[in-house]
Amino acid sequence: MAFPTTPPILSELRSSTSSTNQIAALRALKNEIIGHEQKKRTWVNLGVLAPLARILNTPRAIGKRRESNGNRSAQHGKTAFGRSDEEEARLQAIIIVGSLASGGPAFIPSIRASAVIAPILSVLSPSESSARLILAALRTLNTIANASTLDYLDSEDCSKGLAPNLYTDEHLINIRQLVSQPFSSHLVHHHLSLSATLIARTCQNEYQRNLLVQAEVLEALASRLSLFIGASGYVPWILQSDHGPSPALEVSHTITQSWLAPVLAAIGAIVDTSRSRITYLLSIPALTNTFLRFGADNFLPPKSKANPWHPHNSTPSGVRFSSISRLDYLLPQLPVFSAKRPLPESTHHPPIGSSGTSARQSHSARAYDHAYNTLENRTAASPQEEESPLIAWLIYLARAEGGTTRVMAAWLFSLFFSAGMIDKRRDITCAMLLIPLLVRMLEKNEKVTTDGHLIYDANPLRSALPSSRVQAPAILAMLTLDSLEIQRAAFDAEAIDKLAQLLKESYDPLPTRAESQWTTEPKLNNGLDSSQENVRSRDFTTTAAIYQMLKLRESVLKALASIASISDDYRKRIIEKGVVPFVIESLKPKLKLPSLEENIDGGIKADHPQSPSPLINPIGVLVAACSTAKTLTRSVSTLRTSLMDAGLATPLFDLLKHPNVRVQIAATEVVSNLVLEFSPMREETLTADVHRVLCDHAHSADSSLRFNSIWAIAHLVSSAPRGLKKDCLSNLGPEWLLRVICNDGNDSGNAGTSTPLAMGTPNAAGEQVDLLNATDGSVDGRQTTNEDEDYEMTESDAQRQDGHNSPWKATRNQAQSASISGRHIDDVAIQKQGLDFIRNLICGSDAAEMIDHLLEQFGQDKLFEMLVTKLRPRLINAFNRDRRSSENGVRQMQPQTDMINTVIYTINNMAAGPPRHRYLVVSQQELMKLIVAFFSHANRDVRAGCAWIVINLTWLEDPSDHMNCKHRISLLKKLGVMEKLKKLEDDVDLDVRERAKTAMYQMNYFDRP
Repeated sequence: MAFPTTPPILSELRSSTSSTNQIAALRALKNEIIGHEQKKRTWVNLGVLAPLARILNTPRAIGKRRESNGNRSAQHGKTAFGRSDEEEARLQAIIIVGSLASGGPAFIPSIRASAVIAPILSVLSPSESSARLILAALRTLNTIANASTLDYLDSEDCSKGLAPNLYTDEHLINIRQLVSQPFSSHLVHHHLSLSATLIARTCQNEYQRNLLVQAEVLEALASRLSLFIGASGYVPWILQSDHGPSPALEVSHTITQSWLAPVLAAIGAIVDTSRSRITYLLSIPALTNTFLRFGADNFLPPKSKANPWHPHNSTPSGVRFSSISRLDYLLPQLPVFSAKRPLPESTHHPPIGSSGTSARQSHSARAYDHAYNTLENRTAASPQEEESPLIAWLIYLARAEGGTTRVMAAWLFSLFFSAGMIDKRRDITCAMLLIPLLVRMLEKNEKVTTDGHLIYDANPLRSALPSSRVQAPAILAMLTLDSLEIQRAAFDAEAIDKLAQLLKESYDPLPTRAESQWTTEPKLNNGLDSSQENVRSRDFTTTAAIYQMLKLRESVLKALASIASISDDYRKRIIEKGVVPFVIESLKPKLKLPSLEENIDGGIKADHPQSPSPLINPIGVLVAACSTAKTLTRSVSTLRTSLMDAGLATPLFDLLKHPNVRVQIAATEVVSNLVLEFSPMREETLTADVHRVLCDHAHSADSSLRFNSIWAIAHLVSSAPRGLKKDCLSNLGPEWLLRVICNDGNDSGNAGTSTPLAMGTPNAAGEQVDLLNATDGSVDGRQTTNEDEDYEMTESDAQRQDGHNSPWKATRNQAQSASISGRHIDDVAIQKQGLDFIRNLICGSDAAEMIDHLLEQFGQDKLFEMLVTKLRPRLINAFNRDRRSSENGVRQMQPQTDMINTVIYTINNMAAGPPRHRYLVVSQQELMKLIVAFFSHANRDVRAGCAWIVINLTWLEDPSDHMNCKHRISLLKKLGVMEKLKKLEDDVDLDVRERAKTAMYQMNYFDRP
C-alpha cells in the first residue's frame, strides 16, 4: 500500500498541535490497522512505535489520580466517554500496540525495542488508573506474551519476553491488587481473568514462581478459587454446615464457573511440582476454611443432597467403598473388593467377562478389572497424612466441566500427583475416572465445549495456543509415570494407538502462505535504532500452526515414554504401531524439508516422517524424543534391534554434543542403556568414540549430567577391551576420580582423619574450590547453577514475609533444607557410580593387568584409603551445632547399604585376582576389620558379599600358593572371621548359608588330616 513520505497521521503523532488532534490521529490509526496485517507492517516500517512510546511515557499530570470508585471529578479536557485527554491518548496508544502485537512474533522485537512495555505495565495500578485503561493494558500485555510464546525456539530464554519487566516488586503488587479486587463490576472479572492468564503465560522458572509466592499473589489466587468453589455450588452441604453459611454465597450471583480456568492455570504455573509451594497452597486459610475439616467416616451429606452427590445408598455384601476425603462423595464411588471374601455374585448382574457379556470389554471395565485388584495392598499400608479435599474437588471438576476448565483441573491434579502430594489410593480413582477422559481428548472427533470467558478468550492469537488435544498427552505423561495400574488403564483405553497416530500427524506437511515474507527495509530509518529495525521475517499463520505441531509432538513423545516405562508389552505395542522412524526423526535438531513436488506427487511414503517448516526440532522435542528412546531401549534385544535398524545411533550420538545441557542429559540416559553387554548396539557405541564425550561430560558442573555420564562409562567399561578401559580412566583422571569418590559434601567431619570444608576442598564435581574466595561459581570454565538461588531473598523480601506470609517462610526453609539434603543424596549417588566404574574396570579376563594398572595410577595407599573411607561411619554435627544431640553433639552416620555393597564387590574383584592381589587385600588390617563388622549386617547381599570375600581370599590357586594361602587364612582367623562364618551358617537366607558353608570349608582346609 502506497503512503506519502510522511503520512498526516504520523506527522500529527510526532508533533501534535493539540490533544484533540492527537487523539483523533490515534483513533484513525487504530481503525486503519485493526484486522489489516499488511498495514501493520507498513506503519511499523514507517516508525510509528516511536511516537507511541513517547505518548505512553509522558509523565502523568498531578492531581489526576483515580478515585476508589473509578470516577473522576469534573475537569476541563474530558472526552465524550468521561476520560481525560491524557487518559484517552494512553488508552488508544495501548490498543494500537496490542493490535500490532496481534500480528504475531514478527512484531515483538520492534515492540520490545520501542520502550512501550514498561509504561503499559505501570498502568496496572488500580489506585492510579481507571478500570477501562487497566483492561486495555492487560489485553495488550497478554497479546504480547502470547505472540512471544509463538517464538517456540526461544521459549527457554525468558529475557526475550515480558518477565524482566513484569517480575518486579511494584508490578507484582499491582497484579496481586488486581486479583484481590472486590467484585464491584464486570470489568473486575476481566481484570482477574486477564491477570491470571498473564501469570500463566509468563511464569517460567523457579525464581519467578517464588517471587509470586513472596508477593502473596498465590494467596490472592487461592482466595479467588475458594470463592469460586463456594459460589459455584460444588460443595453445597459444606457451605450450609453447622458453622454457618460461607461468605462465598454473598458473591455467587457475580461469579460463573467459566472463570475457573485462568485461576487454575495461574495456580498451576506458580506451584508447578514443588512440594513446598503445594504445601503452602493447601495451607492457605481461604482454602482450608472452605473445605471444613471433617473426616469421611463421620460426615455424610444430608439425605436431601444424596442425589446426585451420593448416588450409592446401599452397599452390597462383601463390598467396601474407599473414601480418602469427605469430598469423595462428589465422585462415583469405586468399590474395592477384599481378597478375603468372594466377589458378590448376582444372577441379574454377572461378573465382568462372564458368559453373556461382550467379548470385547469396555475400556473402563478393563481398567477396573486391573485397578481394584491392586488397591488392597495400598489400603493395608500404614495410614498416611490426610489428603486435602481440594484433590477430590479437582477430579470432580475435570469430570463435570468441559473445555479449558476440564484441562486445567486435570493439569493441576497432575502437578499434585507428580509432586507426591496425593494419596496412593488415588491411583484407582485416576485410572478409572481421569484416564478415560484424557484419552478421549486425543480423538479428532472429540467435541470441545466452549467455556465462555476462558483463559485465552481475550487473546487474538488463540489459534496458536495449545489445545486440549495438545495438552492431554502431557497430562497423561505425568499421571502414568511409574504407576503400572494407571499405565494399564491408559493401555486398555487404546491410548498408545491414538498417541501413535498423533505423532504421525505432527509430521504432516503444513500449508504456508503464498505471499512473500515481511522484511524491514533498511532504507526506512525513521528515527529507529538498529535494534528496532531488526524485525524478523516470519509468517504468522505458519508459525502458529508449527507451534501447535511442535507442542503436540513433544507432549505425545512424553506420553509414549511414560506409558511404556515399565511394561515390555506396551513397548512392543509402540513399535508395532510404526512410530520408531518418527522417534528417530524427532532426535534430529535439523530436519529435511520435503519439496512441494514430492508432497504433491506422493513421493514421500505415508509411513515416513514429513518435516514441515521450520527445519528445527526445539529442545523440548529433543528431550522428549530421548525419553521415548530410553523407554524403548529398556526392552529386550529383539526390540532394540528395531531401533538399530531405524538408525538410532547417529542422531543420538550427535545429541551428546548438543550445546544445551538438558539435551546432553537426556541423550546420555539413552546411551546408558545402549552400552550394556547384551545390547546389540554396544559395538557401534564402542567404535564411535562415545566414551571420550562421556568422560568430558563427567567433569560437568551439572550434577545430573555428571551422574549419568559416570553411570554410562561404568557400564561401558564392563567387559570392554583393555585399551578402552585405560583410555576411559585416563580421560577421567585418577586424581579427579578419587576426589569425586571421597567427597563428603557438607559433612562436618568423619571418624578418623577428617577435614572440614575449607579452601581447596573438592566439590561434588571433584574440583578444588576455594570457598573463601569464590568467584564466578564455575567448574571447568562452565557456569554453575546454584540450586539455592531460588530461595534467596533480599532483606526487604524477608521483612515483607515476617507477618502475614510467615507460613510460606517456614515452608521455604523446609524446602531449602530438603534441597541441601537432595544435593547430598546426589553426591552419594555420584560416588557410588565412581566406585562402580572401578569395580567394572577390574572385572573380566584382563582383571589382573587392570588391577596392577589401577594401583599404579591411584597409588596403593590412596586406593585402599578411599575404600576404607566409604565403609567407615561418619560423624555429623561435629562442631556441636545441635545442642540437643548426645555425645557433645556428635552422632555417627552409618554408610548406605548400596555403598557398602559396591565397596565389598569391588574388593571381591581384587581378591579374585592372582595370589599377590589376595595378600594385598588381606594385609589391609583396617579395611578387613570394617568388613568383618558387616558379617552381621541386616542386608542379605552384604552378608553374602562378605562370605564371598573369604571364599576368594582362601582360594588355593595352585600348589605353589600353598604357604601363602595358609598365611592368609591365619590372618583371617585372627580377625575373628571363623566366629562370624559359624553364625552365617544358620542365616535365614539360603544363599548366605551356602556361601558361608563354602567359606568355612576353605578356612578349615589345612586343619583336616
